[in-house]
Amino acid sequence: MANYRASDSKREQFRRYLERSGVLDTLTSVLVALYEEPDKPSNALDYIKLHLGAAGPDPADAEALRLELADLQQKCNLLLEENKTLKNRLLQYEASPDEAAA
Repeated sequence: MANYRASDSKREQFRRYLERSGVLDTLTSVLVALYEEPDKPSNALDYIKLHLGAAGPDPADAEALRLELADLQQKCNLLLEENKTLKNRLLQYEASPDEAAA
């Protein structure tokens, strides 16, 4: 009988811990949202992961972002080169201090 009470005590401590940390409220809200979903998802676990924020990015989205990043880095490098070229051209047309005095 003493073993049973010790087990109940540990469960109760764990339940209080989950309550204090907000786990019970979060899980309850996600499960309620799943329950109220008119079209139930085919994979309930993925739904729960998504709504808890545990699901990673979609591979297609990640690949699209990688491609966009590479494109933007290339554009940035081209603009830096153009900026450098234009600065050099501007320096050629600006009067040097010796020419301005004459």
